[in-house]
This record gives sequence, structure tokens and C-alpha cells, in this order.
Amino acid sequence: MRKPRHLSPEDRAIWDQVARRVEPMHPKLQEPKPEPVIARQPAKPKEKLPLFEVGAKADPSRKNDVLPGLGQALRQAPVQMDHKAFGKMSRGKLKPEARIDLHGMTLDQAHPALMQFIYNAADEGKRLVLVITGKGNMEAQPGQRGVLRRYVPQWLRLPPLGAKILEIRPAHIRHGGDGAFYVYLKRAR
Repeated sequence: MRKPRHLSPEDRAIWDQVARRVEPMHPKLQEPKPEPVIARQPAKPKEKLPLFEVGAKADPSRKNDVLPGLGQALRQAPVQMDHKAFGKMSRGKLKPEARIDLHGMTLDQAHPALMQFIYNAADEGKRLVLVITGKGNMEAQPGQRGVLRRYVPQWLRLPPLGAKILEIRPAHIRHGGDGAFYVYLKRAR
């Protein structure tokens, strides 16, 4: 056992200064200190919503906080490809060089088929391909509708497919509309 060390008066003064500034590592093990009493401010009265009448127009100053749909989010993304080719593609004037139809496939079937399709198209030097997902089952629950339609853009953005793709946009109505996507591939180097 060690002998207790005796501190000089100068060392003791320094130790006391340090001990006053230190916070305990485990405050739960320390004795609880009484919390200071804080005067509470009176709560602000909540803003009352105006009464709604059937047939009344909505207030245009109130903003809708719902997230944009998938098609709208893809349309608002910045353009990465040549603007002239993008204009032709968005008007449906650019003809896809290959297409894959994922209708009726499960997620487990569609993902490997999509990966193989994109890799083959990139190896063959194709630039614009069409991926058809369909709009989804109309009788399904609102959140469950169009599972492939939701997952395919995510798969196309994530590695390893994301490295081969320059642009993903909803297809023109003549190529499937909201039930299909244009995938513009990067040029092989």
C-alpha cells in the first residue's frame, strides 16, 4: 500500500482551483443538486384555424408540406447530360436503343434483371435505354402502389449501377409516361 502524499500549500491551492472547474464523469452517482427555480412564461395562445365551409376556396397563403412525387422530384433534378439531347429526350423525339419490361416481376427478380440489362447496354455502347416499371396496381393501398416504380430509380442511383448512369427521367407519354423511365448511360471510356 502506498503512503498518502502530502501536498505543499501551493500545490493544494492549485489542486483546489482545478477541482472547482471539473465536472463529474458520472453525475448519476453524485448527489443530486437542487435545480434552480425558473419563473415560467405564460404560454402563448395557439393560433386558431379559420372555420371551414363546404365549397370555400383554400387559402393560397398556406403552403402544402407534402413531399413532391417521384416524377416531380426527378423532373426538378439538375440536368447532367447534353441539353440538346435532353430536350429531344423529354419531348419523346429521341428513340430508346433498348428496353426492359419489369411488369409482373417481384423485387427479387427485377433487381438482377435490371442490373444485367444496364451492364449489357453499357457494354454495347448504347446511350438511351427505357426501363418500364408500370404504374402499379390501382387496387393496392396508396402507400403500397407501384413498388417497382419507387425502387428502380433508387437502384439506378446506387452503386454499382450509378457509376454507369448519367441521367434518369420519367419517360414521355409515347414511351410509357409515368410507368417508365429514360436512363441515359455514360459514354464508355
